[in-house]
Amino acid sequence: MLTLAIETSCDETSCAVLKDGREVLSNIISSQIEIHKEYGGVVPEIASRKHIESINPIVQESLDKAGVTFQDIDIVGVTQGPGLVGALLIGISTGKALAYALDIPLIGVNHIEGHICANYIEHKDLKPPFTCLIVSGGHSYLVQVNDYTEYELVGRTIDDAAGEAFDKVARSLGLPYPGGPHIDRLAKEGNKDAIDFPRIMLEKGSYNFSFSGLKTAVLNYLNQMNQKDEEIIIEDVAASFQQAILDVLVEKTFRLAKERGSDKIAFAGGVASNEGLRQAMKKRGQEEGIKIYHPSRVLCTDNAAMIGSSAYYNYKSGQKSDLGLKVKPNLGL
Repeated sequence: MLTLAIETSCDETSCAVLKDGREVLSNIISSQIEIHKEYGGVVPEIASRKHIESINPIVQESLDKAGVTFQDIDIVGVTQGPGLVGALLIGISTGKALAYALDIPLIGVNHIEGHICANYIEHKDLKPPFTCLIVSGGHSYLVQVNDYTEYELVGRTIDDAAGEAFDKVARSLGLPYPGGPHIDRLAKEGNKDAIDFPRIMLEKGSYNFSFSGLKTAVLNYLNQMNQKDEEIIIEDVAASFQQAILDVLVEKTFRLAKERGSDKIAFAGGVASNEGLRQAMKKRGQEEGIKIYHPSRVLCTDNAAMIGSSAYYNYKSGQKSDLGLKVKPNLGL
């Protein structure tokens, strides 16, 4: 079964062709990072305009690279949300048009579920149930995956997502957008124990995340150092800040896995590219005897291949969307 998938939730225009939900025949991604970099973040209207310009050529390129035509496609999968409403509309409009013209099923996909499914593409042996951490610029979720289309949301951010905190702290350090990779790079050169930033665990037993207080603590530290005219070692700030986030993410993920008896943990989303997180999860996994899964970096960022995988499993479970499918910018799990 061939799936044509479309992803336009934020600032990447992507289209992919997948075979049976796990084999990627093509995965074309057109990133707008260079465009939005001068603004220090994504400008929604600009993102929407660039999607309009890119979507048709990207769809055709994905078919060409896969060596297939429109007539070979069995289903169309498209991101329904969450994301920027204008950006999502471009993808959904395209998906509807293709499904209607080809007279094939349309599957609306939850972007967060797509991130989880990126692990199925990377790891052919991975099957539910397992515990999954999803961390990106806009989302921090802790999920128990019971089946391919059955997700139990156990924890989520109550304020800033992990990736959002990375970007905001990076900006305060004078680092370019997106800030996460720069923090990760500097952290390798700094002392993670140099500054005692808080680990916000919330109430006892909570699986929710809160990074707003940590972000404020970093900003207060920088302001105090500037007022005292003392040297700020940004490598130490980056390392200490990153470690404070990693300690919370890793601790809560493994606590949930042990509580549910999971012998497998997967993590996904843009922050899953963070080398510090990868090493911390791997090390704890070895200590706890839990197998760790994560996608390659290209599948951590927003991409259509992960949407295609999710669409396939949704379709196999009997789910299907009609042509009245609406954008849901605040769609949750």
